[in-house]
Amino acid sequence: MSKERSPSVRPTSSHQEIETFIEQVNRTPAVITPGQQGRLLFALDATLSRQPTWDHACHLQSEMFMATRDIGGLLIQLCYYRGFGEFETTPWLADSQALLERMNGVSCKAGHTQIERVLYHALSETRTKKVQAVVFIGDCVEEDVKRLCALAGELGMLGTPVFMFQEGNELVAKRTYKQIAQLSGGAYSSFDNASAKVLKDLLAAVAVYASGGRRALEDFARRKQGEVLRLTRQLSR
Repeated sequence: MSKERSPSVRPTSSHQEIETFIEQVNRTPAVITPGQQGRLLFALDATLSRQPTWDHACHLQSEMFMATRDIGGLLIQLCYYRGFGEFETTPWLADSQALLERMNGVSCKAGHTQIERVLYHALSETRTKKVQAVVFIGDCVEEDVKRLCALAGELGMLGTPVFMFQEGNELVAKRTYKQIAQLSGGAYSSFDNASAKVLKDLLAAVAVYASGGRRALEDFARRKQGEVLRLTRQLSR
């Protein structure tokens, strides 16, 4: 069963960690076919420990759609696991309201993590039609780390980066999430309730990257206020 988080989780992600994340996103090449929408797989841990933040995740996905409207939009597929081996995916959707309605119909259930199924599904999807990026939000890992890393490496070879967002700071999850991100060519960041605004901005940045590539991300950063703009300017120096 998913591990309970300690009530004394770490504070907001440090500026150094956020800067590192943005730098990794900027270094990740995105291949976008002209005239086509980018595809982003949005994967969530829906086990019981994530229930307090599930509603927040629903709002975040809307922000991801909004950030890409001016550069051709984005197709997002929701993918989540929960309970005893439950693993669900939606069709590829271009409407944030349709995805929000599906997420609102989901309740979290106790169960083990299924990150391996997320990565395997991402491989299957991108072999069928290119997936520009995978976003995963979770808080722990209860699986064979070597197997997860092998799948992440396969995604890296196919040019599909995984952006791993960890709620809290559980040590085993942190190490594993970082390895998955590195091997796939993606990036890692942690967050808590105090860093919700930063998480929203970083998710929007990944969505813009998936929709329009690095140049679109740079344009987005120039227009964006707050951490994304400040840190991206630091990188340009």
